[in-house]
Amino acid sequence: KNVHCRLSKEFSSASSTTAVGTVTSRVTRNGDAVMEKDLLNHEDLAGDRGMIDDIFDETYREKEGPKPPMRYVWRNIILMSLLHLGGIFGLTLIPSAKIQTLAWAVLCFLVSALGITAGSHRLWSHRSYKATLPLRIFLTIANSMAFQNDIYEWVRDHRVHHKFSETDADPHNAMRGFFFSHIGWLLVRKHPDVIEKGQKLDLSDIKADKVVMFQRRYYKPSVVLLCFTLPTVVPWYFWDESIVISFFIPAILRYTIGLNATWLVNSAAHMFGNRPYDQHINPRENPLVSLGALGEGFHNYHHTFPYDYSTSEFGWRFNLTTAFIDLMCLLGLASDRKKVSKEVILARKMRTGDGSHKSG
Repeated sequence: KNVHCRLSKEFSSASSTTAVGTVTSRVTRNGDAVMEKDLLNHEDLAGDRGMIDDIFDETYREKEGPKPPMRYVWRNIILMSLLHLGGIFGLTLIPSAKIQTLAWAVLCFLVSALGITAGSHRLWSHRSYKATLPLRIFLTIANSMAFQNDIYEWVRDHRVHHKFSETDADPHNAMRGFFFSHIGWLLVRKHPDVIEKGQKLDLSDIKADKVVMFQRRYYKPSVVLLCFTLPTVVPWYFWDESIVISFFIPAILRYTIGLNATWLVNSAAHMFGNRPYDQHINPRENPLVSLGALGEGFHNYHHTFPYDYSTSEFGWRFNLTTAFIDLMCLLGLASDRKKVSKEVILARKMRTGDGSHKSG
């Protein structure tokens, strides 16, 4: 089992070289933001994972001239409004629900969240660890329960988000405000640059995963079954919960909270918090977001080191997803967890951080 559970640090020594300054860093401008990146560090790690499409592209420039007009997607606006009204109604039903129903709703939330955090995010988008077939199947089922687009589409949008962060090519560009980065980006047509850059990404690793492509083929029925039907039927069938409570709490309310927990990573964690690793980028460290999103709120760290399986230097602290991946490793279902060494992290804090690590 130790072979399975070893942390991959093949690249740490090379990264250390960069961190202590023997390799020069390139400083370029993207709009008003100064971006500083470690060439050797990123190239070594990208080579190790066989990909570079989640690393910021310093060569991108936004097009001159007026921005394209915003085009509303009324179907999404109506559906999201109805969903949130349903979620509010679900809140009013909580006092009437059986304790088993509330426990089931929490379990559905945790499973579906792991489908995003451990699945489409850390495994498939960033390839920060490897998962066996049984674990990939479980994470795909959990991902369908979360209903946040199929894995292929989620990965494509997320890699574009990292590669062109806070530009017109970022699907949920936080420079367009809190509402846009939280939910607004789903209520309007994508900026042409998002579509153009998304089409140019190398997604061959995702296309080669038969489990992911099976989910893409049968995504709609899988969502109906796993996001809505299963969470509703279990309380109603097994402990005679009312069908209304069974539908509006474990299905609708749980789904609404799950969506907003993920969206807070795009909005709040790009706006509120400190930047101990890189003050030149927008993402922040936000412990409250980490609490709700199972460890995804250490966002300044994550955008500085997107290849770290923990998305944080603090292990299990506010990070249920890291604990889950470590458990899967212990069981032999996961391996090759990528981790950045403490020396590299400290050197990066000293060089590009905002100094907040000294007080925290």
